[in-house]
Amino acid sequence: MHHQLELIFAVLFATILAQPLGRRLGQAPAVLMTGFGVVLALIPQVPEIHIDPELILPLVLPPLLYAAARRTTWRTFAENWGAITMRAVVLVIATTAAVAWVVHLWNPKIPIGAAVALGALVAPPDPVAVSALAGKLGLPRRLVSVLEGEGLFNDVTAIVLYSAAIEAVVTGKFSAWGAFGDFVVSALVGVVVGLLFGWAGSKLMGRLDEAPWKVALGLLLPFAAYGVSESRGGSAVLAVLVCSLYLTDAATDFGDSDYRLVGDSFWEITEMLVTGFAFGLIGLELSTVMRDAGPDWPRFLGGAAVVIAVVVGLRLIWLLGTTALFQNWWRTRDKDEPYTWRETVVTWWAGMRGVATVALALAVPFTTDSGKPFPGRTEILFTAFAVVLFTLLLQGPTLPAVVRATGVHADTGTERALERQLWTRVLQAELARLKEISAAEQLPDEVYERLRSGFERRLAQADPEAADSQARMNTDRAIAFTKKMRGITNEVLEAGRTEALAARREPGIPPDVVDRVMRRLDLRGTG
Repeated sequence: MHHQLELIFAVLFATILAQPLGRRLGQAPAVLMTGFGVVLALIPQVPEIHIDPELILPLVLPPLLYAAARRTTWRTFAENWGAITMRAVVLVIATTAAVAWVVHLWNPKIPIGAAVALGALVAPPDPVAVSALAGKLGLPRRLVSVLEGEGLFNDVTAIVLYSAAIEAVVTGKFSAWGAFGDFVVSALVGVVVGLLFGWAGSKLMGRLDEAPWKVALGLLLPFAAYGVSESRGGSAVLAVLVCSLYLTDAATDFGDSDYRLVGDSFWEITEMLVTGFAFGLIGLELSTVMRDAGPDWPRFLGGAAVVIAVVVGLRLIWLLGTTALFQNWWRTRDKDEPYTWRETVVTWWAGMRGVATVALALAVPFTTDSGKPFPGRTEILFTAFAVVLFTLLLQGPTLPAVVRATGVHADTGTERALERQLWTRVLQAELARLKEISAAEQLPDEVYERLRSGFERRLAQADPEAADSQARMNTDRAIAFTKKMRGITNEVLEAGRTEALAARREPGIPPDVVDRVMRRLDLRGTG
């Protein structure tokens, strides 16, 4: 047990170090953590990590899906529903069928049901991997939205196919209509549970006064939605996604500046640690796979290579085909950002597999209801890990180079124009409200003008390009004075903080009193 805890802490510590190292090397920390886990798995002295496979997804996916959902909206998915559906549903089904057919041809001893299970668990690109690797490469906004949408929704399709295939092998019974019915019921239950928890959570958050209380509730709700939906036969992933998106949209009603500041910091840290642990776990589980495969692992390499070729190759063929068929329709919906062959290549190479594939592979039963060993389990596990490691350790590190080679990048000019327009809207709303208050309170003209110029100056400081020429001129004249005053203010405040911290070490002064004073000093410094 102690060795297990030491190993977990080592992975979490490496997660922190992977952040600056990844920035320096130009690689996503998730890639570095996967490699770190693989290295640990190959060292005989490092103990194997023992986590129940059925606990991996419930522990990892809820917080990561919630963190990803906080960065998007329902409207983003609605704008790209066609591309997301084609990949999250149709491509997953096509990949599952292609992998099952090839695996059965390669090794007829593996029955169709087991081959379908393998196809289902390697079919979906992982939402955590996509967010970790593709979200920081300066890709066009719509392209990242489609990639994240595909990663978030495809698990629903894959898990239903996987569950139907596993049940068919374990029980010896299969019904196509039953599988389709399970898919529909799973989606409906997931949506209902997600909406219920999202609605109830938003109402409760509206009654909580302190930001930490709201953030803590926001942490628990995705886990609750996952567990309830799964126990009711629904899609746990879809329930978490719906709940998270509902809470994100409802935050405009119950959220305030404290909630946003505390929540942003909390979820940034949570996402960093959980993502690092998840990808480190992928590498560490290699020792389990190699132990199960034993001396037969070289025999599995050929089949694994074939599956990798099918998974990667079919994705490229599918994307090229759908782009050619639907490009005109996509162009009419988004004239400024039409799909190109360059974007298709980036989308193809960004299809990394990750946490979901590993968890589903490890969860394959050891035996069937008849007591016989689950057919091909060891080969399924080995092949699944080969696909994950190929996509993470080859596609992941080379994705930045592919992005540079294709020249795909966000239209920063358009985004800056949108940002300037938003700043202008913000200022107009502030000044309109100020005018209403001035009229209601009958403020003197000099007070109104002083307040007005103050708001304009703050806008110019936040985004000089969004301010008008007069505000920029006033800001330029005041900026030297402002910097000087800020420097003086910071030095004075720092002297106060130093004195307060010195009091913390003195006898007779309770630490919590000092902490309350420090918090108010810090808040005063940001005001």
